[in-house]
Amino acid sequence: MKKLASLTAAGVVLTLAGTGTAVAQTHGARSGQQTQTQAATQPATTQQAATQAAALQVTQQANPRGKTAATRNPLYRTGRLAGTNCAPGGIQRGSTAAYKRFLQRMTNCLNRAWATQFRKANLSFSKPRLRIVTKRVNTACGRWVSGAAGVYCSTNRTMYMLITKRELRQPYPAGIARLMAHEYGHHVQTVSGIGSYYYPARARAGRSAGLLLSRRLELQAECFSAVFMRTISNSLPVTQQDWDHMVSWFRENGHKGWAQNDHGKGRSQAFWMERGFNSAQPGSCNTWTVSSRYVA
Repeated sequence: MKKLASLTAAGVVLTLAGTGTAVAQTHGARSGQQTQTQAATQPATTQQAATQAAALQVTQQANPRGKTAATRNPLYRTGRLAGTNCAPGGIQRGSTAAYKRFLQRMTNCLNRAWATQFRKANLSFSKPRLRIVTKRVNTACGRWVSGAAGVYCSTNRTMYMLITKRELRQPYPAGIARLMAHEYGHHVQTVSGIGSYYYPARARAGRSAGLLLSRRLELQAECFSAVFMRTISNSLPVTQQDWDHMVSWFRENGHKGWAQNDHGKGRSQAFWMERGFNSAQPGSCNTWTVSSRYVA
């Protein structure tokens, strides 16, 4: 494992991998504690991408498809994300029940916000499944990657969240919320039709073009996450200091958990986090039409 830089008073970092992936701050840390958990990425194979695309074709008849679904999605014209009075409560150290309750309540908050936004866009919407596990399991998208704390699989539209003893020792609610919002961002991409462009395009692309497409997907999910975090900042709460710590950490370290540049450099991750948080609008998260320098 590669040792990552210290994140003062913010949280130890866990790396997520799967169809939709993220770096997450899921449990708190004392000042100066080292962060050192890392996992390799698991790019979708051509066969997996074809399976995912077929699943999307069956279930996304009403919503836009193809490249325009990514570049001109109706969600981009819906303005500020619908606010929710999201108060999932705290997480008592060592309590698996409290942790599960937090994950379930956060999912409910995300469901309410994005369902409203889909209605504003006149798009059909369906909720993701949430599966909470206490050990690594295989998913419809493949094997669980060592070190991962959660996965979104587009094939069966399920968010898998792993609770381990390490997370239970020092849970960090703001970090867990950001993680869940990122994985939920991949569900938004799937249901809105953006995935109907990404998966076939990624399957056809060469290595360099494929990595660029992956960065556009991941950075958009990170931006969607930040949009949601802004709307619940008062009720969770997420203080400005919390957010500044997270953005600063990702700017310096967000890219270090990945063996190849499929999630974007730290500065790119920080850019889209700030863009989403400052605007609170999904329309600010269109990573599919910007110059490649913004998704480097």
